[in-house]
Amino acid sequence: MVANAPKHPGTFAHTDGESLKVVAITGVNGGIGRATARVFHNAGWIVIGVDRRAEDIAPEVHHFIHADIGSADAPHAVIEEIAKKYGRLDALVNNAAYQICKPIVETTADEFDAVMACNVRSVFLAVQRALPMLTASGGAVVNISSVHAVATSSGIAAYAASKGALMALTRAMALEFGEQGVRVNAVLPGAVDTPMLHAGLSRGHVSGDTTFELVRGLGRKHVLGRVGQPEEIGQTILFLADSTKSSFMTGQSIVVDGGATARLSTE
Repeated sequence: MVANAPKHPGTFAHTDGESLKVVAITGVNGGIGRATARVFHNAGWIVIGVDRRAEDIAPEVHHFIHADIGSADAPHAVIEEIAKKYGRLDALVNNAAYQICKPIVETTADEFDAVMACNVRSVFLAVQRALPMLTASGGAVVNISSVHAVATSSGIAAYAASKGALMALTRAMALEFGEQGVRVNAVLPGAVDTPMLHAGLSRGHVSGDTTFELVRGLGRKHVLGRVGQPEEIGQTILFLADSTKSSFMTGQSIVVDGGATARLSTE
């Protein structure tokens, strides 16, 4: 179920002997996942990537684990592999997500369960197993929720529900793990120029004949006049993961949406 492809085996350390920080990013082959891997790599972290798609792995990923994080046994198996291979974990970025764009009455029970399994249950199980390593390192969990957790639209109910649940789970984890020195926060991206955004443009909430026109039209709805770029989300994730940058933050949800939720829908 879990296949490993270490790209740079061995011990990772700075020239002065200090151990490098290790981050695990699920959904690493997606738009935000790839950008986040690049951001952490450029900041000097060792990047472990997890994804159900094993092709076209980002070059910034030092070690790749092929797994469907939505299956019940995958989260524990993935973290166990990290423990055996590296023995430490400084940050866990729960970024993997599954989106169904259907009206509520057309969404099947299996589809709803699949969204919840990938977007919520996988986080619960991965953090459950990763906690000892995160406690030892004084590490952090960053859960990638969505602006749909606080303001949503038609035809995406299962996804919105899962992201709302993830935001609540973030608060619960922060409360339980604070005394152990583990911080847990969430990032709520708005419209970001990724394949997932492109796939959801068919819901009819914007007009245009091409993907470019649809994305540009969606961007005009934002205070900043554009959609976000994946690297902008990656930088926010790094901020929350790095204890030198956000050491007094836990249980928080940062909305990164170009001002979309700042404007009344009636205006």
